[in-house]
This record gives sequence, C-alpha cells and structure tokens, in this order.
Amino acid sequence: MSTFDELIDEAASASVEGWDFSWLDGRATEERPGWGYARMMAERMARARVAVELQAGGGEVLAGVPELPAVTAATESWPPNLARAAARLAPRGVRVVGDDGTHLPLRSGAFDLVVSRHPVSTPWAEIARVLAPGGTYFSQQVGPDSVIELTDFFLGRWPRGQSGREPELAEAAARAAGLSVVDLREATLRAVFHDVGAVAYFLRKVIWIVPGFTVERYRERLAAMHDLIEAEGPFVAHSTRFLIEARKPETANA
Repeated sequence: MSTFDELIDEAASASVEGWDFSWLDGRATEERPGWGYARMMAERMARARVAVELQAGGGEVLAGVPELPAVTAATESWPPNLARAAARLAPRGVRVVGDDGTHLPLRSGAFDLVVSRHPVSTPWAEIARVLAPGGTYFSQQVGPDSVIELTDFFLGRWPRGQSGREPELAEAAARAAGLSVVDLREATLRAVFHDVGAVAYFLRKVIWIVPGFTVERYRERLAAMHDLIEAEGPFVAHSTRFLIEARKPETANA
C-alpha cells in the first residue's frame, strides 16, 4: 500500500492539462447523469451544418463525436489546452481558436449549434449573438454546491446556495439574452475518492472546488484526509449537474 508521501508526490507531478480524467481510473468514481450528454450532443452534431464547442479543453469531448458537421469549430482560452485541442482535432478538420472567456471570436449568426460541457462560465449574450436564427445552445454544466463535502473538508463549512451555478440562474440568463429554454434537467450524483492522491489530483484539475488549492498549501489537510480514508474507507461526496438547451427565435419577433 502506498504511503501518504508517495500518493501526494504522484498526484502533484501528474499533468492536469486537458479535460481527461483517466488518471483517476481505479482511484475515484463518479456517477453519470441519466440523460447521456455525449449521446445527445452527438445526435445534434449529426443534424447540424455549422457547429462550435465552447471551452473545449483539450478537445476530448469533440474528438469522440462520430459524425461532425461539415463546418465545425472549437474555442479554448487556456494556452496548453488550446494547443492540445488543435493537435487532436485538426485531423478531423476542426478549426480551433483562442478566446478570452467573454468575447467569442466567431461570426454573428453563423452557427446553428453551439455546445459546451462543463463551462467555467456561460457568455449568454455572446452565444445569442453567434447563433443563427433557430439555432440551439446545448450544454451540460456543473450545478450548485458540487462536491461541497470536499470544500467543507478543506475550507470549513461552506455556505450553500451561493455558488452562482443554480439552474434557475442559467435559465434566467438565457431568457435575458433572448433565448427560449426548451429543456432543463438536474441530477445529484455520488462521487467516491479511494485515496488521497485522487483527491489532490482532482482539486488541482477542478480549480474552483477549493480556490487557490496547491498540494503544498493544503498538505496538513491532505494528511488528515489520508488518515480519514485509511480509518473509515473512501471519501464520499456528491456532484451536481444540469442540462440546459436553449433556442434562438427563428425571427426577431418570434
């Protein structure tokens, strides 16, 4: 069995580029929402003519789509991910462009499908701008208070209902941008961490769970987490997700 130092050193040296969580295989598990985002997104991609994925990470999600539209683009703001996405998606003819997280470097009214999986934030006004009339925004997002048990452990009891990721806020923002919300679903899912290395890696990668997390800064709490898992078994938290689909009116007066 690995020691605390071995687990932490391994997690601290692992790359957290891209949006691939395969490093956690066998070390952590998370339930998936019943709606099947990847399948639903692929179905919409197969029907689209011009599509873009926002905040595409390293291009992992888009690379798994069996049939891409004739014109497909992707945006990403973090330079290491941007390079990975470009290399991964170029063979499939996908143009990958950088963005600043607020303004989309995309032509107005050009896209009949905009997708995004787990965006850090959603630029609703920009999405409405780039959508063609009748176009669709389809996204799975991290919901409110996701894995807040981890936040509590490292930061103390954290306020509930103040994450800004509540589905009703997304719905209101979509409507304010002039879009019609046609689907909104929520799910609470079990997440299980089998060793402290999995926790450290996850917190390095998903940076908003414990803001400012580093292995060095939180080594004492990580040691306490290791002792807890050794004594009581895996650490269990609960992630939240919501699915939102919004549509731009066919005409300005629709």
